[in-house]
Amino acid sequence: MQTKVAIVVTSISNPNKGLNSIASGAVEHGYEFIVVGDTKSPPVFYIEGCNFVSLEDQLKSGLEFAAICPMQHYARKNIGYLLAIRNGADVIIETDDDNIPRSSFFSKRQRCRTVHTLTNGNWVNVYRYFSDKLIWPRGLPLDNVYRLPPALDLLPLNTIECPIQQGLADENPDVDAIYRLILPLPQVFKPGREIALGINSWCPFNSQNTTWWLEAFPLLYLPAYCSFRMTDIWRSFVAQRISWENGWHVLFHEATVLQERNEHDLMKDFVDEIPGYIHNDRIVRALNSLLLKGGIIHILNNMRKCYETLVDLGVVDYKELRLLAAWLSDLVKIGWLEKAEQHSGV
Repeated sequence: MQTKVAIVVTSISNPNKGLNSIASGAVEHGYEFIVVGDTKSPPVFYIEGCNFVSLEDQLKSGLEFAAICPMQHYARKNIGYLLAIRNGADVIIETDDDNIPRSSFFSKRQRCRTVHTLTNGNWVNVYRYFSDKLIWPRGLPLDNVYRLPPALDLLPLNTIECPIQQGLADENPDVDAIYRLILPLPQVFKPGREIALGINSWCPFNSQNTTWWLEAFPLLYLPAYCSFRMTDIWRSFVAQRISWENGWHVLFHEATVLQERNEHDLMKDFVDEIPGYIHNDRIVRALNSLLLKGGIIHILNNMRKCYETLVDLGVVDYKELRLLAAWLSDLVKIGWLEKAEQHSGV
């Protein structure tokens, strides 16, 4: 059976270099390419091979989530995920409009991998497997920046399931505002490397170059009622915690995009990242303490428990739970669970 792949982006830009490059590759490889618009999107948007979903289209989609998600928010990207799932996607690749894909970005991905694995690593600065320089991913607690992970060649090789795979970005990688304010860019990562993190090995991952397989689709959910700079980071913590209950690892691999970063106010980014600097370690400790259940059938309820915990911690507003309920309801209505069970042989 042929795998159906969808690429999802949210953007308020006119067609640009990144979007045109993604669309060209999507056409060449037969991938669906969905761009989710917002209130500031151009009134007319067209790229060959791109399905642009305007705000009006979103509100007419019949999705509960689309009707209540805040406007002018990155979390509207969730609508693109839901549309891709409803259209029959088996694999979703998410990226951003300021990433320029390399040819390897469109290469066929394998969910089951034989790679070096790290379990019980606590906080892991994955970037140090790809660089000898002082560099760390956005969301890593600052007191772990200098902590070196075990050498790659000392880690065991295991054949594992990796339904979430984070690709890095060269030139302007996903680092925090503190790094950008005081350390040099551009940076280029070492090619040809992979590392998979398993149970009790935490590393934040982003929404800029990440591949998700069908069984893990619910974990795509980006929260809206929290710091903008933490929405994908806190999502990644929830995704890792639930993945472990299913025996899954999160794979990190070489850069398959170059980022030509959109303009940012670095001091504003810094302020928006403060909740992460303060709370990320506390968040993962709380998630670690939860009693969750393994199996695809329990993923949706596990998500409720995780986000209720984030609300109880005071890092996510209680209004998030209504949004999450709409997301989960939409997943059920579009048949994710039935397809996931069939796909996994449950």
